Amino acid sequence: MKSKMTLVSAASLLMLATMFQSAKPDEVMTKQDGMYVVNTTTLGKKVTGYVGATPLKVYIQKNKVVKIEALKNQETPKFFAKVKREMLGKWNGMKVNDALNAKVDGVTGATFSSEAVKDNVRLALEYYKKNK
Repeated sequence: MKSKMTLVSAASLLMLATMFQSAKPDEVMTKQDGMYVVNTTTLGKKVTGYVGATPLKVYIQKNKVVKIEALKNQETPKFFAKVKREMLGKWNGMKVNDALNAKVDGVTGATFSSEAVKDNVRLALEYYKKNK
């Protein structure tokens, strides 16, 4: 009888833990130092560069892009370093709507990574507009 009670208790605890975990706050967009920070890890999980996902953090304050940071990814370091250096700052200072419509050039030799970054930026900005 005692083992049945232990099993029922364990199952109950597991259900409660699952409910609390699914009720956790939005992890896609957080607020940090007066800025909205949109993390595309789950938002853009199907957006891939040459090797895999290319998640970003997009920082927005007063409806303007402050900065964009690349998160850990599996892209070729040499090529993705060029993408970070030459592309990520292109949106800085733009109003969100202008950034959404910006035609940012990709990096030669890193076409897949460049397109993935553009797609992740777009996803982040669209998410911000809908959920701010």
